[in-house]
Amino acid sequence: SDPACADLLRAAAAHFGLQPDQIMPGNGSDENLFFALRAFCDESHPLAYADITYGCYGVWCGLLHIPSDIVPLKEDFTLDPADYYGRNETIVIANPNAPTGLALPRGAIEGILKANPNNVVLVDEAYVDFGGECCVPLIDQYENLLVIQTFSKSRQLAGARLGLAMGNAKLIADLNRVKFSLNPYNINRLTLKAGEAALNDTAYFDKTRAAIIETRAWTKQQLEARGFTCLDSRSNFLFASTERKNGAELYKKLKEKGVLVRHFDAPRIANWLRVTIGTPEEMQALLAALDKILEE
Repeated sequence: SDPACADLLRAAAAHFGLQPDQIMPGNGSDENLFFALRAFCDESHPLAYADITYGCYGVWCGLLHIPSDIVPLKEDFTLDPADYYGRNETIVIANPNAPTGLALPRGAIEGILKANPNNVVLVDEAYVDFGGECCVPLIDQYENLLVIQTFSKSRQLAGARLGLAMGNAKLIADLNRVKFSLNPYNINRLTLKAGEAALNDTAYFDKTRAAIIETRAWTKQQLEARGFTCLDSRSNFLFASTERKNGAELYKKLKEKGVLVRHFDAPRIANWLRVTIGTPEEMQALLAALDKILEE
């Protein structure tokens, strides 16, 4: 392995308009996030995050003995940026959020950065390529911004395990200190080459991303025609609910028909399902299964 990740860093810097010392690759974006929590949180620097969001934030806080400050989303599952103003805490925001798929505009993230000049704001952009606004252009203005991206979603390399942390060179130097003390040889050579190739293959990236966005819009229309409520997703999934069947029952019946969706037990979202966007044929199979279930 190449602990310096030199070739990948050059490709990523060219792609994002940054310097190589503003980027740290990780063994999946989860590793980048974990290292960030090790670097920027402790008992006197809690982590603030939404009540409905990526589940690993809370898991890592428990593992690292970091206090959690859980900030409820609004009734409609949107995030109010003002809820994060002036907190003496490290902040993490998944944007677009999971499992809701809702996204904040870049200006809203900028407001949070301005209101927390002495605290690191992590923006987890795992799904940003499906319709969110990337915050990388803010990095040179805000020393407290750390953007995390992954190759697992829009670049379809989940099995390769590759993510990027991007931010001010001092923040990245802090992250590298954690990395080199814990796991300096964290990314294998095949993954480094695959990541470099993926960044350079813009034609395939644009084609597959556009196909998912188009299929998402069509599926949303079809679900709404069947009486479902769907949030305005900017990710590669839809968050959907119907009053005709409760979420757990619908999940179970779809599974019996060979269609896998995601159901969450959290009371606020127990009646919702997260539906990943696949091929048009896969979405047809979902709709056919739903039609049978809703007729029962």
